[in-house]
Parts: sequence; structure tokens; C-alpha cells
Amino acid sequence: MVIESAANCALLSAVGLIMPNGEINWNCPCLGGMASGPCGYQFQSAFSCFHHSESEPKGKECFEQFMQMQQCMTKYPALYGTDKDDEDREEDFAQLEQQASDSNEHATDSSSTEQPSS
Repeated sequence: MVIESAANCALLSAVGLIMPNGEINWNCPCLGGMASGPCGYQFQSAFSCFHHSESEPKGKECFEQFMQMQQCMTKYPALYGTDKDDEDREEDFAQLEQQASDSNEHATDSSSTEQPSS
């Protein structure tokens, strides 16, 4: 039984983040144990929401799940980082938001400036 479990774990690790059936592989080493740590439930909730999101920008409906995950992570600074790390993440997030905003504005500008073909 232990051998089967170890073989199954190795197989899941080799599959990657998304399994062939489209489900998230929570055992993927690329998640760095986030799915099973003290905030694993919150991480899985936020990541699942983002993965299955069909909104634009992707994940915009997942704000509450990500806030819950962040609140949990602040309880474990030794595992998840410090306020300085949070400031760096906030700067990164602000840059991503700006890039998304710029991209949306560019898409709107280019669609509004196109001339109808005759």
C-alpha cells in the first residue's frame, strides 16, 4: 500500500500543475507545499477560483478568497514572509494591475479607432 501511494505521488508530481482531466494537481512540487501548509485551504480556494475564472481580467471575482489567504499568511510570517515581503508583493501587484489596465485601454483604443471595411 505504501509503495502504491509513493508511486501515485511520483506520478502526480510528474504530471505538472494541471492534470489531463483539467483538475489542479495539488501535489505538484511547483506549488511549494502551499496547498498543504497552514493556509492550504485558503490557498486552494483562491487558486481554484483563479484557475476556473472566465472573467476579464482573469480572477477578478476571486478577491475575497485571496484576501482570506493573505490574512491567513500574515499569521505565519516565518513561513510566508514579512511585511517587507508584503510591500514588495503589493508593488508587484500594483504593476500587474497597471499593465492589465494599460492593456485594456490599448484594446479599447484600437477597437474604437478601427474603420469599418467597405
